[in-house]
Amino acid sequence: MFLEVFQKLQINIPFAEALEQMPLYAKFLKELMTKKRNWREKENVVLTEECSAIIQKKLSQKMKDHGSFQIPCIIGDISIEKALCDLGASINLMSLAMMKRMRIEEAKPTRMALQLADRTLKFPLGVVEDLLVKVGEFIFPDDFVVLDMEEEANALIIIRRPFLVTSGAIIDVQKGELVLRLHEEKMVFNIFTAMSYPKESIGEFMMVDTMAKLVQGVLEEDQCEEAMEQDQQTSCGELPQEIIEGSIMLDKANKEKVEAPKLELKTLPQA
Repeated sequence: MFLEVFQKLQINIPFAEALEQMPLYAKFLKELMTKKRNWREKENVVLTEECSAIIQKKLSQKMKDHGSFQIPCIIGDISIEKALCDLGASINLMSLAMMKRMRIEEAKPTRMALQLADRTLKFPLGVVEDLLVKVGEFIFPDDFVVLDMEEEANALIIIRRPFLVTSGAIIDVQKGELVLRLHEEKMVFNIFTAMSYPKESIGEFMMVDTMAKLVQGVLEEDQCEEAMEQDQQTSCGELPQEIIEGSIMLDKANKEKVEAPKLELKTLPQA
């Protein structure tokens, strides 16, 4: 039946004869007619790792950014609510203002140079060695590099790898937990719990913002009044040229004395 259909198809020559002239098609038809080739023969296709993960739905769930790890600590008499924990560098950092607040008179000189993210170099003022940092019930000694920089309310000091190594820190980013270990004891900090506490200095910042707005309003009013006075002075002082010339002529006319004409007396003719 299949051969009869092919024999009825004609172009310029029978379609079957045309296929016979093509070795690959001739072999294909021969295997098809002799049932050596099965249309429904199964073939194995190798998929990539990404395709397999999508088909099997084994992709890991995308998590949100938990933010930076911050822990409360006490250095001397100063309580720091949020000390920033960072694994990006090998030094602990504090500002010069924080050093003065701790009443530390001087720091050990150093020739260290700090390269920032924008490739600029900063030279610290010194190093404070063996500074005791109290975290909860644990006390750890560590060294801090002092740098003259602006303080931020959310990061007064930056704790880096040395302190985290000394405290045996374990960071679980997925759970948002930071575990500090001392001998057989451990302390767990949760980033979500730390972020839920309000800042104590919110009222102070709001007061500063209000005063700044009031001062700005008073300055704007003074500037408007000065501008109006200058406009009035310039508008009164500058007159058109025609008016100025007319006023000059009037002044000259008023200054000139007006003299009465002299009368000539003539004798009357005699009658």
